[in-house]
Amino acid sequence: MSNTDSTETTTTLPAETVARAALVTGDDGRARCSWSANDPEYRRYHDEEWGTPQRDPRALYEKLCLEGFQAGLSWITILRRRPAFREAFLGFVPERVAAMTETDVQRLLGDERIIRHRGKIEATISNARATLALDVPLQELMWGFAPTGSRPRPQAWGDVPAVTAESTAMSAELRRRGFRFVGPTTMYALMQATGMVDDHFAGCFRAED
Repeated sequence: MSNTDSTETTTTLPAETVARAALVTGDDGRARCSWSANDPEYRRYHDEEWGTPQRDPRALYEKLCLEGFQAGLSWITILRRRPAFREAFLGFVPERVAAMTETDVQRLLGDERIIRHRGKIEATISNARATLALDVPLQELMWGFAPTGSRPRPQAWGDVPAVTAESTAMSAELRRRGFRFVGPTTMYALMQATGMVDDHFAGCFRAED
């Protein structure tokens, strides 16, 4: 299988998205990033998870795989199916996923609760094997690419990059180590989600000065 992310799509924002408000105020009086406004699960994810530093290796492996499944889709599609993904992939315990076989792949291709994409299913299994083959802990490897220093907090949608030098470097190193569906755009989304960068908009109650 190719190590290229053939389904990865750019996150360059259309003009109408760039122009829309960065923040919304909820019925609880809290200002939030506007992407979280229209779905209760998105709001919970924004409030409790997104941008929170995550260093647990199992959780990072799960996030890496789910971000790969998200390529070409919306994150809410993955978020709503996350319980099914966790069941299908044995809790995303790398040792258990690495032992999965073609029989498991065929079973998962018939599981309507998840994204039935052979390449992404196979990548989840091979990424577990790549994780187990690392000579450093996964969290140490991934957090080694977190940007240092500070940068201005985004004020508007146009301030949020799709790719950075750090996400490009992380992508290249993971690919070198045998990981798949880890393109630079996907890795920047992972960095946002796991708190390696903090892209909560200025004024969001989750933003930390």
